Order: sequence, then structure tokens, then C-alpha cells
Amino acid sequence: MPNPKRRHSKSRRGKRRAHDFLQTVTPGVCPNCLEPKAPHQACPKCGYYKGRQVMEGEEDI
Repeated sequence: MPNPKRRHSKSRRGKRRAHDFLQTVTPGVCPNCLEPKAPHQACPKCGYYKGRQVMEGEEDI
């Protein structure tokens, strides 16, 4: 099997890993209470997801 003759430099390694980073998630808006929330998640404020209540939110307690 072929093996590399020389080691790769730090800059070459960094160029390869340039896209291996986490991107920030753009928050959506809850249609029920209009608070910002994570996409595809139940709203932590009111507990609604896709138009129905799936958990107790902060307002219910």
C-alpha cells in the first residue's frame, strides 16, 4: 500500500478542515405565542408544536 512520503503541513490540514465547524441555528417564531424557538422543537414558552399542545410550557405552571 502506498504511504505518504512527507507529512502534511498545518496549513494544508487546516484547509481540509475549513468546513468542519458547527453552524448557528436560526431561531424560528412560534405561531402560537410569537416567541423565538428552535426549529422542529416544541416551544419552551407555551408548549405548542404544529398547532397542538404537546407539553407544559412556562405559562402553564
